[in-house]
Amino acid sequence: MTQAARIPFFQLAPANLQAMIALSASVKKSSLGARLVELINLRVSQLNGCGVCIDMHWRDLIKQGAEPRHLNAVAGWREAPFFSALERAALNWAEAVNALPHRQPSDADFAELKEHFTDNEIAELSYAIAVIRGWNAINASLHNQIPEVPAPGF
Repeated sequence: MTQAARIPFFQLAPANLQAMIALSASVKKSSLGARLVELINLRVSQLNGCGVCIDMHWRDLIKQGAEPRHLNAVAGWREAPFFSALERAALNWAEAVNALPHRQPSDADFAELKEHFTDNEIAELSYAIAVIRGWNAINASLHNQIPEVPAPGF
C-alpha cells in the first residue's frame, strides 16, 4: 500500500537536513570504506523497513560493482557465503545496536567486533549505524516515497 508523503521533508528544516547529510558524508569517507558503510546502511534499512533507504543503498552498492545476488542475500547474511569475517562482525554489530532498546549488544557481540576493528573504527561504525537509523526514522515516519526515477546523485 502506497502512502503519500506527509510533508515535503527535503524542503524543510534546511540546517538540520544539511547536518544529517554532512554526517552521512563523513561516515562514507571514514576508514571503514564506502562498501562496508553501504552494506550497513542496506541491512539497517531492511530491518527498519525504510524503502527509500533500501532502494538508495542497494543502487549505490550496485554502482560500486557489488553483485546483485550478494546484495539479495544481505537479509540472510548469516547463511550466505558472500560476506567476509569483517563484514559479518559489522553486520552483527549493526543488528545488535539497531535492536536498542529491546536488546543490548552483548559482550560476545563486542568481542567479535574487536577482533576486526580498531576502537576508532568501532566509533565510526557506531556513527554509521546512528545516522542510518536517523534517516530510516525520518523517511518511514514521514512516508517518504521511493522515487520512480531517482534524483541525480542519489
